[in-house]
Amino acid sequence: MPLWNKQKGRPDKDSVEQEYRSGKENHYDSVAEPEDAPDGRPPRLVFHCQLAQGSPTGIISGFTNVKELYGKIAECYDMPAADILFCTLNTHKVDMGSLLGGQIGLDDFIFAHRKGRAKEIEITKSEDALGLTITDNGAGYAFIKRIKEGSIINNISYIEVGDHIEKIDGESLVGCRHYEVAKMLKEIPKGATFNIRLVEPQKAGFANIGPRSGPGAGKKASYGSGKQTLRLKSNGTAAVEEVDNVRTKAEENINLLLENFMGINDAELASQIWDLADGKTNTMELAEAIDNSDLEAFGFTDDFIFELWGAITDAKSGRGKAMNNNNNHY
Repeated sequence: MPLWNKQKGRPDKDSVEQEYRSGKENHYDSVAEPEDAPDGRPPRLVFHCQLAQGSPTGIISGFTNVKELYGKIAECYDMPAADILFCTLNTHKVDMGSLLGGQIGLDDFIFAHRKGRAKEIEITKSEDALGLTITDNGAGYAFIKRIKEGSIINNISYIEVGDHIEKIDGESLVGCRHYEVAKMLKEIPKGATFNIRLVEPQKAGFANIGPRSGPGAGKKASYGSGKQTLRLKSNGTAAVEEVDNVRTKAEENINLLLENFMGINDAELASQIWDLADGKTNTMELAEAIDNSDLEAFGFTDDFIFELWGAITDAKSGRGKAMNNNNNHY
C-alpha cells in the first residue's frame, strides 16, 4: 500500500513527499504547500488522506468533483473507487457532522470509508415514518445520515448511521439519488413488511462509531483554518473560495429545509440552490430559475420554495436564524 500518490513531473526534492517517505504516517498538518506552477497557471492543491479503518497517509490532487476525488483515493490505495461509501473530514469516525459535501477546507484531512459487511433485515412499517434522514455520496450510493430517536429504525440495533441502502425488496438502489430512495421508503404502506439490504462501512473498533442522532449531528464541522475552501461542483468545475459566513448559514438552513420537507440531506444541493438565488429579488424569480435548471426533477412545491427564499433572505439580512430541525423522517 503506497504512502503517497506519485504525480508525474513532481520533483523528488519536494519536502512534503520527503517527509512522507520517511515513514511518518500519522501527520495531521493536513495540507501541503501547493506546487509551484509554470507559465503562471494556478498551483495544484494537494490534500492528505487515509482509509478510515487504518492505512498509511496518502497524498492526492487533481480532482474537481466527488467522483474524481474517489477515483484519486482509489488509485492511491490500489482499490476500486466503488469500494468507497463516503468520506469524512478530520475524523476517522462515522460522524455525519463531519461528512464531506460540496467543499473541502484547504487544510482538511480526508478519511475514506470503505464498504464493509452486508446485512439484510426484514422490517414491518408499523408507523407512517421509519425515522430516517437519507443523503448520498454524489457517486451513486444513498446512505443513512440520521436516525430519529424512538422511531422504528432506532429500535433495530443492526441498522446504523452510515449504512448504505443497497436494495429494497431485491431492487437495487445503486445509482439512485437520496430523494429517490426517500420517496420509495415513504411510499411503502403502513403495516407492510419489506426487506432492506444495507452495507455498513468498515470499522476499526468501537471508537469508529459516531452518534446516531442528537443535537449537532447534522451540523457540519468547521473546515480546517476556516479561511479558504475548495468548492466542488457536479458540473466538473472547482474553485478556491474565501469562507462566506452568510452563504454558510444560508446553506445550513437550506439543508434543514431539505430534511424537513423531503427527508434528505445534501450540502451540494443546498449550494446549488444558493447559487440559483443569486441576483433574484423574489420567490417567483427563484422558482423560475429552479424550473429552468436540473433541479426541476425534485418537484419542489411553491410552499417549499417560499421557505427556501425565507432562509436565503434571512441569511443575507444578517438574521440567519437557527431553524427547527423537526425532520419529516422516512
